[in-house]
Amino acid sequence: MKKVAIIAIAFLAFACKKQEAEPFGKQEPAPSTEAPSEGMAAQSQTPEQLGEVLFNGKGTCVACHKMDTKLIGPSFKDIATIYKDKNASIISFLKGESEAIVDPAQFAVMQPNLVVTKAMSDDELKGLEAYINSALK
Repeated sequence: MKKVAIIAIAFLAFACKKQEAEPFGKQEPAPSTEAPSEGMAAQSQTPEQLGEVLFNGKGTCVACHKMDTKLIGPSFKDIATIYKDKNASIISFLKGESEAIVDPAQFAVMQPNLVVTKAMSDDELKGLEAYINSALK
């Protein structure tokens, strides 16, 4: 038990980095080399990039979906194909305004995630739709 406590304390000590104080005066931020994040202005990223960030983060989609293979839920490729063939709206489904058409048997599993997607802005939902549709490229 002592070993676990010592390891936990050591891990915390290394995980908590001391942040440097910001120098006096205004400095221009260095150009970012990181991938776009949810906090970035919508103008600085494409809808597809925003969708990818949401898919891997706040949207929690990555827990059940993969781009080309079925995991718990259908693949994005299957979702995009079916919605395109049926001329249906992915956004409408994510807002909870339409029925599940891809895998209705899995709808109960998806319902808790609809709480997350219903709270998203229209731009975020358009981004998720763009990212899902990118599976058809």
